[in-house]
Amino acid sequence: MALTQEQRTQQVQRWGDMVWRLALARTASVPDAEDVFQDVFLQYFRHEDKFHTDEHRKAWLLRCTINRCKTLMASPWRRRTVPLDTAAEVGVEDDYREVYNAVLSLPEKYRAVIHLHYFEGLSVAEIAATLQSTEGTVKSQLSRGRALLRDLLKEVEL
Repeated sequence: MALTQEQRTQQVQRWGDMVWRLALARTASVPDAEDVFQDVFLQYFRHEDKFHTDEHRKAWLLRCTINRCKTLMASPWRRRTVPLDTAAEVGVEDDYREVYNAVLSLPEKYRAVIHLHYFEGLSVAEIAATLQSTEGTVKSQLSRGRALLRDLLKEVEL
């Protein structure tokens, strides 16, 4: 059964922030995050009748967002261009700008686990399943990411 336009709008309102934040954290680019956001929801609406629970829907959206970001980052065009640093200017309060910039400056593998854990509230097991990794790897990436973040924030002297 296909959703009505109003129901689709409600789904985007409900899940959109999560998809947007993850796409922005993974790409560090507002235009790229917008592209990922749009692609993820296009796929979501093509498969909307396959989801039975909100937990399944959330896991699928996270996995789809990560996959779309990987595809975007691996594109040949991306390897031959220099991205504009626009992500730091959007949607961040001035009080948190330094922390946000520090998180964005982390290597992608640490940025992803930090984002999923602290912004999306996923457990280590859920992150491991989402990233198709082991729990041990996620734990070590979280630990190393926190250490890098701590060092970066000491330099900033918040």
